[in-house]
Amino acid sequence: QVQLVESGGGLVQAGGSLRLSCAASGSRFSISVMGWYRQAPGKQREPVASITSGGSANYADSVKGRFTISRDNAKNTGFLQMNSLKPEDTAVYYCRITVWGTGYVYWGQGTQVTVSS
Repeated sequence: QVQLVESGGGLVQAGGSLRLSCAASGSRFSISVMGWYRQAPGKQREPVASITSGGSANYADSVKGRFTISRDNAKNTGFLQMNSLKPEDTAVYYCRITVWGTGYVYWGQGTQVTVSS
């Protein structure tokens, strides 16, 4: 079993920055793909960014140039640096990982990001 704990959310003014963290714990696992998703009130959960174990990253068009995803494979930890935040970035942000070998997917509990105008 793998547990994910996210942190770093909060309230920030438009144009500000936040850095989200996702720490994965458990026994004998490696992360294949780590991703961040978000869900705004009344909307479906949507992908924000993802990164492979080799460091290849993908971003939603809405966050390209503003958000940066990274990870520390040795520590099974991932990050989402969010700059130039906009009110429309307001959502609960979730970390998601896919485990090597088994292909199991795990989700974090989510962290609230609120951007005021």
